[in-house]
Amino acid sequence: MLLTIIAYAMIVVFMFIIMKKKMSPFTALVLVPLVFAIIAMAAGVAKKGTIGDFVLEGIKTTANTGIMLLFAILYFSIMLDAGLFDPITKRMIYFAKGDPMKVLMATAVVAAAVSLNGDGTTTTLICCSAFIPIYKKLHMRMMDLGVLIILQNTIMNLLPWGGPTARAMAVLDVDASILAYVLPSMILALLYVIFIVARGMGKRERKRLGIKSLTHEEIDAMITVTDPETAAIRRPQNFTFNGILTIVLIAWLVASSFIKAIAMPPLLLFLVGTCIALMVNYPQLKDQSKRIGANGGDAVQVVILVFAAGVFMGLFQGTGMATALAESFTKIIPHQLAGFWGIVIAVISAPGTFFLSNDGFYFGVLPVLAQAGRAYGFTNMQMALASLMGQAFHLLSPLVAFIYLLLRLTGLDMGAWQKETAKYALGVFVIFVVTILLTGQMPFYIPQ
Repeated sequence: MLLTIIAYAMIVVFMFIIMKKKMSPFTALVLVPLVFAIIAMAAGVAKKGTIGDFVLEGIKTTANTGIMLLFAILYFSIMLDAGLFDPITKRMIYFAKGDPMKVLMATAVVAAAVSLNGDGTTTTLICCSAFIPIYKKLHMRMMDLGVLIILQNTIMNLLPWGGPTARAMAVLDVDASILAYVLPSMILALLYVIFIVARGMGKRERKRLGIKSLTHEEIDAMITVTDPETAAIRRPQNFTFNGILTIVLIAWLVASSFIKAIAMPPLLLFLVGTCIALMVNYPQLKDQSKRIGANGGDAVQVVILVFAAGVFMGLFQGTGMATALAESFTKIIPHQLAGFWGIVIAVISAPGTFFLSNDGFYFGVLPVLAQAGRAYGFTNMQMALASLMGQAFHLLSPLVAFIYLLLRLTGLDMGAWQKETAKYALGVFVIFVVTILLTGQMPFYIPQ
């Protein structure tokens, strides 16, 4: 009981500190769980083990992601330096012609398409590289970019290779037909983001900025690189090579999820890609060192946050606070709600996948909920679908590594971004739940 109270207290304190900007995410991710882990151990309610062991176990879970992010950021930074995304920016500005609504709706479409690979890091890097220059040149709100990217990635993350769906399939022993059941929800949610969220943002930006009637000369002036240092590192002659290299890299990344014979870890793909990109675009060693030095700072700041998230998870799970929190979910639910168990799982999955990692929720909490659900007459498929509904909020969690990359690139504050995105994510959650209810994939109530 005491450990459960400590777990809830830690979550409340952590979110308060983040939302009120009392600490940076880096220091909060490390110090808050450390203090509460010490309290739990001093009270004698924590699992056996040492803080050092807990931290190392947690860091192991994020090490691959952290290192992959390091080289992924370096790779796309080098491509940005070389000018790979300049033609994309140019075409988008010609398409928009000063209309922010077109830019925002294009952002939503591109983010959804790029999210097909199921990797949030790649989606963030590609979308930010392509759209940040446009948003800056048109003086648009960077918050809108950050919100649209995460919403579309949230929806597409329900594809089986995205992660949560695969975990639900494994835990509840359901087959790939779950995709057909969740697909209508995904399609409606995508349309909601493109035609309601992005369009609504576009109307607001039109009112604030107006629709500029830009001539070709004005557009050319906007996209022409005038800074001599920036012009010096551009490599327009390598555009074709860089484009092919990037397409091959992303295609291989996606194919690795389906074709085991050519499967390669993302870490290795981005490592090799970075080496090739450096050698081709900046063959002189001094130029390579400058590019690594110029872009290394951004990469390191993201990576240390990923490892800090690993410290958080290690202490939270190692001390037993995560397990205590999971068990409390089932104990506080009154038996009178047994007939609504599908809805109960859907509702619990929202805070569950926000405060816990996907592994923690699907391998720790869901089996307990499913055991009760089967006794109440719910099938494994129905409970698997219900458990995915909370994914609408999962990518807002400070435990998701790549959001620190998104926040770093867009310059957004985590608390403000979470508040802004959550109100739209609630719409996605409602669409998910209502759709599976109306299509009959999950019963609203089973008489007991």
